[in-house]
Parts: sequence; C-alpha cells; structure tokens
Amino acid sequence: MSSLFGLSHNATLMFWTLITIVFLILLISKYKWNPFVTLLISALMLGLFTGMKPADVVTSITSGLGGTLGTIAIVIALGTMLGKMMAESGGAEQIANTLVDRFGEKRVHWAMMIVGFIVGLPVFFEVGVILLIPIVFTVARKTKMPLLQIGIPILAGLSTVHGLVPPHPAPMIAIDAYQADLGKTILYSFIIGIPTAIIAGPLFGKFIGKRIQTEPPAELAEQFSNKATRGLPGFGITLFTILLPVILMLIGSIADIVDPDASSSITLFCEFIGHEIIALLIAAVFSFFSLGFARGFNKHEISRFTSECLAPIATIVLIIGAGGAFKQVLINSGVGTAIAEIATGANINAILFAWLVAALIRVATGSATVAMTTAAGIVAPVLALTPGANVELVVLATGAGSIVLSHVNDAGFWMVKEFFNMTVPQTLKSWTVMETLLSVIGLVLTLTLNVFV
Repeated sequence: MSSLFGLSHNATLMFWTLITIVFLILLISKYKWNPFVTLLISALMLGLFTGMKPADVVTSITSGLGGTLGTIAIVIALGTMLGKMMAESGGAEQIANTLVDRFGEKRVHWAMMIVGFIVGLPVFFEVGVILLIPIVFTVARKTKMPLLQIGIPILAGLSTVHGLVPPHPAPMIAIDAYQADLGKTILYSFIIGIPTAIIAGPLFGKFIGKRIQTEPPAELAEQFSNKATRGLPGFGITLFTILLPVILMLIGSIADIVDPDASSSITLFCEFIGHEIIALLIAAVFSFFSLGFARGFNKHEISRFTSECLAPIATIVLIIGAGGAFKQVLINSGVGTAIAEIATGANINAILFAWLVAALIRVATGSATVAMTTAAGIVAPVLALTPGANVELVVLATGAGSIVLSHVNDAGFWMVKEFFNMTVPQTLKSWTVMETLLSVIGLVLTLTLNVFV
C-alpha cells in the first residue's frame, strides 16, 4: 500500500494521511462515534495504509498513548484537584469577582488574555488550560458572556507564549539550535506576540463567541462552581496558590538559563521543583492547606473533594491519549519526514522557510514541540548557508509555524473540545481558526519587523 497510482512515496503518504483524517472527522462529527475508539481505528488504518508492519502499528499506538499520558494524565489530575480546591473554597469566585471589578464586565475578556499570557510563560499549554479552566467557567457564569468569548483569549495567551516567547521551553529549542541571542528574541517576541494575541484572542473571541454558543460540560461546571457557604478567601492567597506552579516552573527555567550545565546543586534543585509535575504536586498539596484547612474544611472533606473531582476527567484523559497514539503513528509512518522533505525542496526566504517547515510538521504530527524541535534541526543547516539572516526572527517564525492549524491529531485539540463541550466542527471553527490566526499573523509581523531590524 506504500505506493499508489504511481505516486512518489511522499505523495502516497500524504494521500493516505488526508484520507484518514477525513474518515476520522466524518466518523466523529457525522456518525457520532466515540472519539477514543475512532482515534484508535484511524491510527491503525493510517499505519497499515502507509506500509507499516502490523506489530509496529500496535507498538506505535501503545507507545504514543502511553507517552502522551505519562505526563498529561498526572498534570490533568493534579490540576483538576487544584481547580476543585479553588472552586470549593470560593477562590475561583474571588478571582472572577476581582477581574470583573477591575476591568468591568465588558472588558473582562481582555483580562483573560493577560492572565493566559502571564500564566503561560513557564508552563506548557495543557498545564495552563488545567490551571485556568475553573476561572473561565466562573467568569463566564458571572458575566453571562459566551463561554468562547472568555475562553478564546486565555487560550490565545497560552498558545502565543507556547510558540513565541522565551523562556518557554519550545522557543528555547530553536534559540539553541540557531545560536540566537536570548535578549533580542525575548524583545522581538513581545513586539510580535502581544498584537498577535490581541487579534486572535479578545477580538476573534468576541466574534466567534457570538456565533458558537456552548456551555461547559455539566459535570465539570458543577465541579468548578462555587459551593463555599463561608466567606470567600483573600484575593492574594488565592492568586498565590494558582500562580505557585507558574512561579516554581519559572524558577526552573531561569536556573536552566543561568546554569545550562546544571553544575550546582542549587540549579538541580530549582530544575527539580520547576518540573511541571513536581510544581503542580507542590501547588496541589499547598492548596489543601491554603484553600482547605485554612478555610475550615476538615480532612474528610478535602479527601472527598480530591477524589470526586477525578471522575469527570476520565473521558478527557482517554481521548487525549488516543490523540497521542494517532500522532505517534503519523511520526513513525514517515509522514513527518515526508513533510520536511517537501518543505526543504523549496528555495525561499529563510524566515518564510522556517515557518513553512514548522507548519507542515505541525500539521502532520499535531505537536508544536515536535514541530519546533524537528524544524530547528532542518532549518539550522540552511541558516548556516544564509549569511545576513536575522536568526532571532527565524526563531519566532519557527515558533509561529509550530502552532498553525491544530486539528484532530493534536492532543490540545481534544482537550479544548472536551473542556468547552464543543463538537468537532465547532472546535475546528473556533480553536483551529484561532491557532491559525496566531500563526499567520505572527509570520506577517515577523516579516514586517524584518524590514526594520
């Protein structure tokens, strides 16, 4: 099956990938099949159609699912516990009240973008979503705004930082590969990232929120609604509790930048507590005291909160894992490599080339980090032969390309779909369009800035 109608090997891989993705979307959106089952079937189909051995397909599916959930399942579980403590104590309500009071109901979606931007600096996208989803639900309920008008700005802030702004790990990969200047890259990333997030966040969020009406999943909405019968906790302690994992991860990132060889025990300790799992574990345990015992809850109530909050996320975890399985088959079948080879054959501007390579790998594999890492390896040798190229802007172009067109092979796609209770077509019209706006606007602003610097 690896050769079809006389097409080249790469063209054949692309043909079967397209067929599989169309099959996947139709089965879920039109025929209402369970996404977990459909993703596994699609991964199996793609592997067999592209010529992989059956045993290798099964191995790819299990390793992709296990590899994705190895971190994400822990992150979602700990983040959900933290969100539950915020809800039960009234912490999410307190933050929502403060944001609405400070910005006003009509402008609160702008505050959401700023929150996403700040929280996203040291954390991966999935961690940020888990941390902030209780606030999204609470603010939407209090202001009566469409859920997507509140949610899209936060997602835009998180995603912009994920692709463009150091010291986030993804841009740091390209900075290292291209030998770019960190200070300049950070400066350029804010010049490009802030207007990009504004357009794809509050502005697009207001547009799409009026056109796609959705409500939070009933179980999660109930779980994250304020049940506190006592007074609300202080804004300061609530904000510190939710930002604690962000602070710890930021400490880890700074330590890695200052001492990249981890030559001191202090650096090793900072990197340890800055790991997303450890940071979230510390924050979750801290919340048991700051939002639990300090608010008058007893040990039995806290135990009940942290147990009952896990049931509603079981489906989400499985779907994200299946998305990881599909992504791994795409990589192991050679689709990602085929995409890179097609892009490499083009003779274009270094900034546009970097964006295109990262974009194509992102579309093929579904992972922004994989796209950034792989593209950096492909683009770096080309940069060496391109004197005069602004390597800092090439870093940003690579980052912008790595977040384009999130679709059914991206774990983030399924996370957003489930948390915002959307259908596949609704997720494509909102989340996928938002990601593509971020990517394309980021590219345009990068090319524009290149004229001046």
